[in-house]
Amino acid sequence: MEGQGPEEAAAAAAAATTTAEADEKNMMEPSIRALVKAIHSGPTQVVLYLAGGASQVHLSSSHAPLWMCRAVFCVEYSRTMRSIEFKIQAIGWLLSVPGASNTVLEAVVPYSRMSAIQLLGKVPSQFCSRKTAEEMALLAYNRALKLSQLDSPVLGVGFTGALASPQPKHGDHRFYVSTRTSGRLRVSTVTLSKAIASACKVPVAFASKLTESDMFEESEERFNEDEELEQLIDGKICYKLYPFSKESHVSEADRKLILPGSFNPLHDGHLKLLEVAASICSNGYPCFEVSAVNADKPPLSVEQVKERVKQFEKVGKTVIISNQPYFYKKAELFPGSAFVIGADTVARLINPRYYEGSYSKMVEILAGCKSTGCTFLVGGRNVDGVFKGLEDFEIPDALKDMFVPIPAEAFRMDISSTELRKSRGLE
Repeated sequence: MEGQGPEEAAAAAAAATTTAEADEKNMMEPSIRALVKAIHSGPTQVVLYLAGGASQVHLSSSHAPLWMCRAVFCVEYSRTMRSIEFKIQAIGWLLSVPGASNTVLEAVVPYSRMSAIQLLGKVPSQFCSRKTAEEMALLAYNRALKLSQLDSPVLGVGFTGALASPQPKHGDHRFYVSTRTSGRLRVSTVTLSKAIASACKVPVAFASKLTESDMFEESEERFNEDEELEQLIDGKICYKLYPFSKESHVSEADRKLILPGSFNPLHDGHLKLLEVAASICSNGYPCFEVSAVNADKPPLSVEQVKERVKQFEKVGKTVIISNQPYFYKKAELFPGSAFVIGADTVARLINPRYYEGSYSKMVEILAGCKSTGCTFLVGGRNVDGVFKGLEDFEIPDALKDMFVPIPAEAFRMDISSTELRKSRGLE
């Protein structure tokens, strides 16, 4: 401005920007703001995959909000003498109200066809369809599992719709919203009348009055425990959590502290090992992990998984059931985690024999684990009849800092589940 120095002009511009942003915030209706605040005050964490116009269209209305899948979307509509306003803005609403970091883990807008294809891992038969919305919600749910805290319920949201196009569209204008949680899949289909479609800037041949009937359809599918485990074994969901632990401090943990194994059976040595590891890694959420899918054996049955889970329920310890038998896949599934392993596992991890005989491939794969932020806490074990600790292995220099020893005086395990089964006559 005339007569102002650079600093004064910058300050004035910043003030104008702040005012404009405040005005924009004030455009959000109190009912919507209260709704979003309620979402942020809950424990659920969400990943959103929104294709089409869902991320950018805005809405104002004097009518009561119509929940889309009871979670993240809210659709409202209004009729005035001059115009109809029908807008949807999911990401904008969620991020403009304080507390968004408690709720939103990730929001992705695969706007182009190629982006959607890469997200889905295939070319869908229809981009705007119920099936595509369901698949996006499932992908978002699995992503939320990977990014969330273990004690937080998660939600995956998928949206697909076409609210605007340069070419006239024949037939109905629809969009689909799907949400996936651990035990439920919900899908909502909204059909836009020609008047609403016109207000959304979708070219139409005529405009009719807004009708409130037959606009919203909703369906729901619930899954019991057996069905969830079947989905996990089939690779549809990446893991299922059984949070049996009653320890209050774990909800504040920065990372997961995972002791993987078959636990057939679970014994005191396993419990002691995780306890000692938790004392070393005090910022970790201690839990066990069982892979229902094995590298060289058939997968566990649903009944076998449930039998394993009962062991952890009896002792009040959290267990994760996954479908990843390999550590490099576990590292991708649980980024930033600390894995508790025995010296016998270290012997296999750094043996090129398990990497097609290639030392360089072994280093490359373990470096990939390291890049996810994962570390290994190593407890001493009997290996071929000799007790060994981490110091007995030659770890490649590039990987040394991802292996942390558990002192032998703090823990050593001289018995295995295999020996226990033999002693009980189970083998």
